Amino acid sequence: MQMRKSSLAVCVLVILGLLALYLPTYSNLASKLWSTDEQAHGPIIIMVVAYLIWLRRDFFKDPWKNVKRQPLLGFLFIIPGLFFYVLGRSQDIWLFDVGSQIPVLLGLLLLLYGTRGAKTFWFPLFFLFFMIPLPGAIIDAVTMPMKISVSYVAEYILYGIGYPIARSGVILQIGQYQLLVADACAGLHTLMSLEALGLLYLNIVRSDSVFRNVTLAILIVPISFTANVIRVMTLTLITYYFGDAAGQGFMHGFAGMLLFVVALILILWVDTFLSFLERKWRTPKSQSGIAK
Repeated sequence: MQMRKSSLAVCVLVILGLLALYLPTYSNLASKLWSTDEQAHGPIIIMVVAYLIWLRRDFFKDPWKNVKRQPLLGFLFIIPGLFFYVLGRSQDIWLFDVGSQIPVLLGLLLLLYGTRGAKTFWFPLFFLFFMIPLPGAIIDAVTMPMKISVSYVAEYILYGIGYPIARSGVILQIGQYQLLVADACAGLHTLMSLEALGLLYLNIVRSDSVFRNVTLAILIVPISFTANVIRVMTLTLITYYFGDAAGQGFMHGFAGMLLFVVALILILWVDTFLSFLERKWRTPKSQSGIAK
């Protein structure tokens, strides 16, 4: 009993320490990056992580059951994590400042709850990767080819069905209007947000099929591309029929929501199709086994 009380006291001290470390980080995120279109998904990631922890709340009913603490392994994660935290805070490097919480939290789980704690909360920790701001050089290198590809496909489809549209780089000209395909419409951040959506879906569904899980995780990339094309086409048609003000106003935000709705529908369709393929692949084997 005394050991349990002391362990709880250590947990309280750890929580207070984490708050002291990362409350300034989250305060800066809320006042700066999260107010931009590119990083607006940050609070959603936090809410999803909190929900995933809530789903595993049974762990906290008896967290000390079968605990084999891993202090050495834990400190191997905590020490580098704190180093990157200090470096990120002192030099205003978001990648290190925000990203440091993952090794720190993983190390604390290993230190307090051993591998059992790490296995229980590995996915919420992994999901935090999607809120880490990436360096601008990486974003620019990946985003520009994506925007050009999305613009090209959107122009090709709309022109093919008879709309007066032309393209120059990432600028679409439809009728009398010009539209710039921005980073928020078809960039790396959108891809990561949709990848996070797909992985969250996989975690909630919890299929035992490796084939379905791996294939769907890979196909999320073309699903994201397709959803981005549909979003750009939607904004282009809204601008063409209702004017530039409609395309940049409420409808622009609506198209952003449409992106995730379309992506989720495509993920469900693809997963259903993969499940069908898997059943068809397994059925002949089972029937041949019965025949023998």
